[in-house]
Amino acid sequence: MGIMIFYVTCSDEAEARKIAKSLLEERLIACANIYTGISSLYWWEGKIQEDNEVVIILKTKEELTQKVIAKIKALHSYECPCILSFSVKEGYEPFLNWIKKETEEAGRDA
Repeated sequence: MGIMIFYVTCSDEAEARKIAKSLLEERLIACANIYTGISSLYWWEGKIQEDNEVVIILKTKEELTQKVIAKIKALHSYECPCILSFSVKEGYEPFLNWIKKETEEAGRDA
């Protein structure tokens, strides 16, 4: 059972908090970090866009990946939200175990 890190951009802090709290309440993640004041430049609908966004970093276990993605998509305001996940190859074992422990309840029906 591996650990996953998610990188998600949101329109504002309220949206980021709503997504993070919902995922926490369902035990789909162990924790979230919210970074405000992010300047984003990207291609959208044929032209370069420039916006302020908020980034969420989420930690969970691998088998909850699809549930986390589905929940984020359901709560997100963007037509095509940035939802990226990365597999953790190694880390501080007590912290990795804590992530697993905090998401055990959600994992029972995964």
